[in-house]
Amino acid sequence: MRPVAEFPEEARRQIRAVLTDIDDTLTEGGRLPPTSYSAMARLKEAGLAVVPVTGRPAGWCDLIARQWPVDGVVGENGAFYFRYDDARRIMIRRYAKTPEERERDRRALEAIREAVLAEVPGAAVAADQHYREADLAIDFCEDVPPLPKDAVARIVSIFERFGATAKVSSIHVNGWFGTYDKLTTSLRFLKEELDIDARACPETVVFVGDSPNDSPMFGFFPNSVGVANVMNFKDALPAAPAWVTSAPSAAGFAELADLLLEVR
Repeated sequence: MRPVAEFPEEARRQIRAVLTDIDDTLTEGGRLPPTSYSAMARLKEAGLAVVPVTGRPAGWCDLIARQWPVDGVVGENGAFYFRYDDARRIMIRRYAKTPEERERDRRALEAIREAVLAEVPGAAVAADQHYREADLAIDFCEDVPPLPKDAVARIVSIFERFGATAKVSSIHVNGWFGTYDKLTTSLRFLKEELDIDARACPETVVFVGDSPNDSPMFGFFPNSVGVANVMNFKDALPAAPAWVTSAPSAAGFAELADLLLEVR
């Protein structure tokens, strides 16, 4: 991971879209500060597409797509993407699985929920679970006292014992059934909604994140960026970002935005 200040000017000029994690990347202490909101607005006004890619639930993503200065949002770690069409005043929703498949998965995830709560003291179902359509989020430090790393690893192992995929963010363990993730649905969104073929030209996209569940994105995009707090997970990243900001969280996102804007 090299300092983002060394991100070459010519490479920055090629960027067409900025994909960004939300928690501890755009947010700071659980809040969305003016720093990162303004940075998103400035990027969008400059002609760059801005797309949050998050583990957060469908209910939150509906609001984000409608009210934030963004071009769309990928939610629940790739379970869907939402894009609000301002001209037609409709929400475009695309899911990785059918309604019937999601209903079957919800019933299977209930057994995992019961196992986690029985086997991992201190773990809790995430407060935003009621607004989810496809996954189960287990809170290990957002609204509960932080759990040790071995407890987080036990949560992951329980998901895997039931045949589910599990990813660790900075606050939750998210689990679901299926092969989709942040990357697969982000690529679909870019192609279908923005006419950006990121498989052919990955260098035209920047992704910025902070935790292990961002690794598929870090590994795919050559111009991936970690905000400084990604270093808290440096030994747990299957793939690391190419660049790292000097500032953490929202300030780090704004630092990247300034570098992208200064060449436009």
